[in-house]
Amino acid sequence: MAGQHLPVPRLEGVSREQFLQHLYPQRKPLVLEGIDLGACTSKWTVDYLSQVGGKKEVKIHVAAVPQMDFISKNFVYRTLPFDKLVQRAAEEKHKEFFISEDEKYYLRSLGEDPRKDVADIRKQFPLLEGDIKFPDFFREEQFFSSVFRISSPGLQLWTHYDVMDNFLIQVTGKKRVVLFSPRDAQYLYLSGTKSEVLNIDKPDSAKYPLFLKARRYECCLEAGDVLFIPALWFHNIISEEFGVGVNVFWKHLPPECYDKTDTYGNKDLTAASRAAQILDRALKTLAELPEEYRDFYARRMVLHIQDKAYSKNLE
Repeated sequence: MAGQHLPVPRLEGVSREQFLQHLYPQRKPLVLEGIDLGACTSKWTVDYLSQVGGKKEVKIHVAAVPQMDFISKNFVYRTLPFDKLVQRAAEEKHKEFFISEDEKYYLRSLGEDPRKDVADIRKQFPLLEGDIKFPDFFREEQFFSSVFRISSPGLQLWTHYDVMDNFLIQVTGKKRVVLFSPRDAQYLYLSGTKSEVLNIDKPDSAKYPLFLKARRYECCLEAGDVLFIPALWFHNIISEEFGVGVNVFWKHLPPECYDKTDTYGNKDLTAASRAAQILDRALKTLAELPEEYRDFYARRMVLHIQDKAYSKNLE
């Protein structure tokens, strides 16, 4: 049985109080319209960004195909001056290129030292700070990062989840976003935090027979839209045209829950990582048993986990 296709709800003029008291506790994606984002939605043209961003060197993903795959790494990392990146990303065909004339570009901004510093558009691109306002829907001390994203038209990012809540602010251009509930993780063929299924519209049903069971939530974002993506919700993003966006991540759990070395917001919570290590040790111990016994006790362990750890309160 195929999974449901559901629209992501859209609401206009949502206040901070309405969001925090009534919408946020539902832990479901939501498109917010009419949020005051500042002048960025009208000012951030190709010419303006090229001029203000200048010659700052940025590390980018370059792919010969639209569907980027972080598991097989079907892209290369290259460096370009920011103004050149913006100009190339806005083109369909390139006179200057690394791989091919129709290659795709993707910028995910980084901290000054990506191993230690988180991305914050206000620090890495200070001349743009005055143009953008973040939704005032979380406490200032919860802020984690603000990630500047620039995508070529047609670029599709792999399906993945993050461990923090975030707002995807669509500043310019259009995106199509498909989301999957954390409850459907068993249908997504995961490798770490990412799904192996690249073509989510026409998946290989022989290779990924369970994928079609996953409930699919979909929305289209235009300039000025803000998508709330709750932590652990899987999302796949297609840039329907050249676009600029900013992700704002915040820590909605106590700080000690998060991995202190995480500068991207996608490392599993420390308790979850410890549990995974314990599970790996348990599996190695089970491997010492004959197959018949290994299978029996593994099934008992799965039932025990379902009984003790699965939530009976979530939809």
